[in-house]
Amino acid sequence: MKKKKYVNSGTVTLLSFAVESESTFLDYIKGGTQINFTVAIDFTASNGNPSQSTSLHYMSPYQLNAYALALTAVGEIIQHYDSDKMFPALGFGAKLPPDGRVSHEFPLNGNQENPSCCGIDGILEAYHSSLRTVQLYGPTNFAPVVTHVARNAAAVQDGSQYSVLLIITDGVISDMAQTKEAIVNAAKLPMSIIIVGVGQAEFDAMVELDGDDVRISSRGKLAERDIVQFVPFRDYVDRTGNHVLSMARLARDVLAEIPDQLVSYMKAQGIRPRPPPAAPAQSPPQSPAHSPPGSPVHTHI
Repeated sequence: MKKKKYVNSGTVTLLSFAVESESTFLDYIKGGTQINFTVAIDFTASNGNPSQSTSLHYMSPYQLNAYALALTAVGEIIQHYDSDKMFPALGFGAKLPPDGRVSHEFPLNGNQENPSCCGIDGILEAYHSSLRTVQLYGPTNFAPVVTHVARNAAAVQDGSQYSVLLIITDGVISDMAQTKEAIVNAAKLPMSIIIVGVGQAEFDAMVELDGDDVRISSRGKLAERDIVQFVPFRDYVDRTGNHVLSMARLARDVLAEIPDQLVSYMKAQGIRPRPPPAAPAQSPPQSPAHSPPGSPVHTHI
């Protein structure tokens, strides 16, 4: 700048320029994206005999068990993003009547054609009914329920629907390799998986599935997205007995990653939020003085 003949030190020419808006979870919800919520409950024998108070499935007349608490905490929040409030509810790891065959993907309401229950109360009712009819058995296989929800998610990939699977389990997973493969395949679909671990078992395998530190892989193939969130239920048992506060914390932490997971899928697929539906036009209020004789007066509030 001290040199009289100084012009510049070079020029930069922009060949192209674009401004991109970052879409949020709420943009997609406002545009009509529906959250399809499915729950899968662990009916393996390691939960203990449901008729005994030491069982994780024990139905006390005074309070909800860990399974029902976890389901209610998460379901009460997520149900508001689903307009029809019909939620498929599955069980795994039980022997079913009448022949005692083991199933890892059975409808809690007993309806193979339509496993959907009406609202969270409907799921709880079907869960309690299943406890009275099936025999807890094993092993703990996740892959069938993950594949079940993935199949439904694969049917609609235009951004209008997003599936969330809640798995509530007490134990060590038996089909780790198959579950990893199912999750890697599901990572490219519009879905997320929440795992809540109940009881005092070691949940090291669940932490591995969570993929926060190391992205999950199967047969050398990395998952396109992190779609699994795991939390141990025992971290949310309030020693003061205040279930309301502890369940609110559980719901917050369990659902914390869903918005970013949904947005990451939409961005990867190049799906923009649809414009929110236009509000119905309201006619201006009519003044009583200008109303035709005998016509009703409409007041807009």
